[in-house]
Amino acid sequence: MRATVIGSGSWGTALAIQLGRVGHEVTLWSRDPDFAQDIQSRRENARYLPGARLPDTVRAESEPEAALDSAELVVAVVPSQVMRSVLTSLSPFLPPAAAMCCASKGIEVGTLATMEEVMVDVLPERLHPGICTLSGPSFAREVASGLPTAVVIAGRDEERCHAVAGAFHGGFFRVYHSDDVVGVEYGGALKNVLAIATGAADGAGLGTNARAALITRGLAEITRMAVARGANPLTLMGLAGLGDLVLTCTGDLSRNRRVGLGLGRGQALPEILKELGQVAEGVVTTDSAWRLAQKLGVEAPIIEQVYRVIYEAKPLGEALRDVFGRTRKAERDD
Repeated sequence: MRATVIGSGSWGTALAIQLGRVGHEVTLWSRDPDFAQDIQSRRENARYLPGARLPDTVRAESEPEAALDSAELVVAVVPSQVMRSVLTSLSPFLPPAAAMCCASKGIEVGTLATMEEVMVDVLPERLHPGICTLSGPSFAREVASGLPTAVVIAGRDEERCHAVAGAFHGGFFRVYHSDDVVGVEYGGALKNVLAIATGAADGAGLGTNARAALITRGLAEITRMAVARGANPLTLMGLAGLGDLVLTCTGDLSRNRRVGLGLGRGQALPEILKELGQVAEGVVTTDSAWRLAQKLGVEAPIIEQVYRVIYEAKPLGEALRDVFGRTRKAERDD
């Protein structure tokens, strides 16, 4: 299969490596010609994924027409808030029968749309049946290194979903399939906000009990919001929900957890993001998630307090007290 990965960050590069490892002919697209040339000449992404060698079947390209020529699978891996503009600019070059897979996790500011909804809004109607979403617990560094990983691909067209899942599946990269696009997308996007919360608690030295409580009650918030949009609650018990949430909240390769750790240690957000050097989706998604919870009429106290800390400069100690000091209730109350 000919595959094109749109986006040359760490995750896009890791997925290009996996597709190349399986045996596909892969093009990794970057809008920056110099960066694409550097990746091509070095045979690695020295900026975002140093040390991870590209298979011989992977090449880097900056020209859209050349990158997308004859592509049978197109994987979009760009920051959620530029997904719309990037796909709009590349739309004229997309092959008419390509399967589209979104591997970015986020909720668009303003529209509160998931990435699949953005793709449906932007892409030609002929491509809509082939739109799928990839999510699950998967750090780019470990995928690029070939370490065991399990993810899920969700799509509304069963045949296309199986085809895309089969394209990625191989080696120690195990791919499951699902028809619950909403559940998979909400799990992938909202867990980033909870990773900031648990990171902040860890950074403040609140212990592992607090971490476990925030993960568990955070999963309840994610599930309530996803179900309000029609998701199957069992999806949130799987890879795109619980699996990704646990990884992102506890693994130190998580950029969103590292944002939280910095906040918990008293660092200012601009300083944390400068040190990070890459996009932490949870920062922007926090705004979208809190507005979406209000729109849906869903109780989301942890997401609310992360919003208040990041966007209203609420002291972290007050936010944590407000989460744990809420009125007592039954565990399964909505």
